[in-house]
Amino acid sequence: MSPKVGRSADWYFDVVSPYAYLHFVAFDQLPDDLEIHLKPVLFAGLLGHWGSLGPAEIPAKRRQTFRYCDWLARQRGVPFRTPPRHPFNPLTLLRLIIALGTTQDAVAGVFRHVWGEGKECQEMAALRPLAASLGIGDLDAAIAAPAVKDQLRANTDEAIARGVFGVPTFAVGDELFWGQDTLPMMCDYLADPDGFRAGDWARLHDLPVAAAREQSRLDG
Repeated sequence: MSPKVGRSADWYFDVVSPYAYLHFVAFDQLPDDLEIHLKPVLFAGLLGHWGSLGPAEIPAKRRQTFRYCDWLARQRGVPFRTPPRHPFNPLTLLRLIIALGTTQDAVAGVFRHVWGEGKECQEMAALRPLAASLGIGDLDAAIAAPAVKDQLRANTDEAIARGVFGVPTFAVGDELFWGQDTLPMMCDYLADPDGFRAGDWARLHDLPVAAAREQSRLDG
């Protein structure tokens, strides 16, 4: 067995995602010695690159997502309340996190505002008190700083370059673990990476495609 790998991991997230919130509040399940690098990204940028729709852009999936997340939060005893409007533009909140140094406390504070308390997420009048509570007196200036804008863009570009297509995603070396429900899988990988290279693992990486959908059969 090879030595343990990936004692650091990059976490790509967008606060617009309830799954990212539920993932974040479950970090206590991760190994104590794992160093986590928090990487806020613009989910819309990932969707645009890969040509995908977000869960909130498909009405039936949007309802299912909120209901499932509400149920899961109650199962886990986690505060959960959907914001008054969703999807919302998360750009200000993502830049606020970066302006605060992308610390655990900053991420926790923003997630609590959005999904723990279900407060307004887009109007500046509602976000300035949040920023002040986290230590930013001039929110407008903080989110307009070129370095803040550049960092969010760089994080998103980095995620795309690594193959990240959705949020939340953990990247451990070259391995990606997408979704809040892959936390146990990631822990198994951290404990025994060789176990993930046995059997069909390599074959599944490049599984051939037998057919490609050109249009819905209902349209034909």
